[in-house]
This record gives sequence, structure tokens and C-alpha cells, in this order.
Amino acid sequence: MLTIGALAKRVGFAVSALRYYEEVGLIPPALRRESGHRVYPESVLDVLILIRHCRDLGFSIDETRELVALSTNGERDCVEARAIAQTHLTAVRAKMAELRRLDRSLSSYVRACSAGCAGGPAPNCNILTDLRQSVPAGTDSSGCCS
Repeated sequence: MLTIGALAKRVGFAVSALRYYEEVGLIPPALRRESGHRVYPESVLDVLILIRHCRDLGFSIDETRELVALSTNGERDCVEARAIAQTHLTAVRAKMAELRRLDRSLSSYVRACSAGCAGGPAPNCNILTDLRQSVPAGTDSSGCCS
């Protein structure tokens, strides 16, 4: 049996994270010592390592919960795990495309300022002028807030 502190240290989580994962059902409820301290069986370590990797990859709590459930159920097909990963990959790629659009816009702002107004009065800055426009110059109107 591992105390919550020892378990947290071994997987690199804060104790509060373990309490949260227990609260949302990602790990089974802890057993309690007579003192009231939480203790967990060694088997929870593997689940927490899986959770850690899922969270590092940006899976949501619900996606992580489903992957944890798949990891312990031999009756289910790995195609379910692939579907979860594919859905997440599609979302990550969409975010990356949005970040590339943001990069282009911000780069354009910085270049315009460097070329035209850097060192001048702030109210006349090209960046602020462009940001005051309804659609900033050089941006793609297909972003998330268009």
C-alpha cells in the first residue's frame, strides 16, 4: 500500500491532483488508515502513469477516463482507443492551424511597427491602429472568433 504522498511523488503529481482524480472517478477511492490517511494499492500506480501521459498529451478528463476504462477491460476493442486518439489528433491539428494564423497576424503587426512607427507615440502605433479596426490587416477571417 502507498500513501497518497508517496504515490504522488512517484508519478510526479501534486497530492491535490490525486484527490481530484479520485473525486472525478479516474482512480478508485482510497482506503483509509485508522488515522484517516489515504492509502492506495500499488496497482493504482499504473493507472496514474497512464493518466499522466494522457494529460501530458492534452486529452480531456472524459477522454482520459475512457482510455483508463479501456486499459482495464479485455472485452473491449483497441479500435475504441484509436478513435479517441484520432479525434484528439484532429482537434490538435485544428488548434495548430489556428496558432499558425495567429503567428502570421502577430508577425505582420510586429513587422509593420518595426518598419513604420517604432519609437513614435504609442497612439499612432500601427499595431494599435490595426487592432482598432474591425478586421485587422493581414488576418484570415476564418478563425475561431470570426
